[in-house]
Amino acid sequence: MKKTRLIQAAALLGVAAISLSACASNESGSSSSTSSLSGQISGSGASSQSGAQEAWKAGFTAANSGVTVNYDPEGSGAGRKAFIGGTADFAGSDAAVSTDELAGKFAACKTSDIVEIPAYISPIAVAFKLNGIDSLSLDAPTITKIFAGQITKWNDPAIADLNSGVDLPDTTIKVIFRGDESGTTKNFLNYLKSEAADAFGGAEVGETFPFASNPNAQSAQKTQGVKQALSSAEGAIGYLDASQAGDLGTVAVNGVKYSADAAAKIVEHSKLVDGRGDADLAYKLDYSVEGAYPIVLVSYLIGCQEYQTEGKGELVKAYFEYVISADGQKQAADHAGSAPLSDAVTEKAKTAVNAIK
Repeated sequence: MKKTRLIQAAALLGVAAISLSACASNESGSSSSTSSLSGQISGSGASSQSGAQEAWKAGFTAANSGVTVNYDPEGSGAGRKAFIGGTADFAGSDAAVSTDELAGKFAACKTSDIVEIPAYISPIAVAFKLNGIDSLSLDAPTITKIFAGQITKWNDPAIADLNSGVDLPDTTIKVIFRGDESGTTKNFLNYLKSEAADAFGGAEVGETFPFASNPNAQSAQKTQGVKQALSSAEGAIGYLDASQAGDLGTVAVNGVKYSADAAAKIVEHSKLVDGRGDADLAYKLDYSVEGAYPIVLVSYLIGCQEYQTEGKGELVKAYFEYVISADGQKQAADHAGSAPLSDAVTEKAKTAVNAIK
């Protein structure tokens, strides 16, 4: 009798275990089993988004096996041009769409109305290579003078005064800058112009580096090109998405070391640019936020509110929804070191994405 009861109990436990396993399987794979989406979308743009895009594509297509997402990290400017010209369904850009671009037409869109949402927030690291030195402190005027070629030696008094006790070498500073059109460049320059206007002078803020005539400056293509150039040249300094800084030395700006959380703080306390559409969430960064790392990359996803091609809007909308979801932001943070969007920014982005059709 006891043996029969034991067998019955074991059987019941086995059934329960199988049921729980099935439930877990269904919960984790429910999206893939119920998704009816199918088709292909192609994006182009910011190389800073490369790691995040790989994570987003993997997460999205796991739940939507009938959809293919392509992304070409050819740079922010090139990505926006591809979207404007209709060869890309969406763009990734470290700079918001310009007013001149907004005044034109978007070939993939039925109307001139676009959706532009922050998707990837990361510090821009000021990184360098100096043997035996891992960290330095610099302020905005000193950083500006270095990149403008006004400070040319690592043991210059302006650098030494901010780094008491550091044995700085009498080495020429080699400036590495982005040679392609880059939203990272524009974000970096915006900070320098805002916080060190006298040192910055009349140079133009845009997606191209304005101090290329500096005899000690060298261009590099895309984020990986900058990283490689910095890694191979003693005395070099440059700027790049902090997630790619690796073993390079990095700068604490105004005493604040870069971190994803410190970067997110500045975005959360900044305001939207005036005069744009309800679904255009371009931010004007407030560099005065206390305790925030001030040199920040806000990278956007840009799409149409209404697409020319039937069904394309449904796919782009679903992809954007995944990117700004808690899981999408976690995947980007885990794989690319970005800062997840705050709840307030996420809610605004959800409302904007809902306009896509």
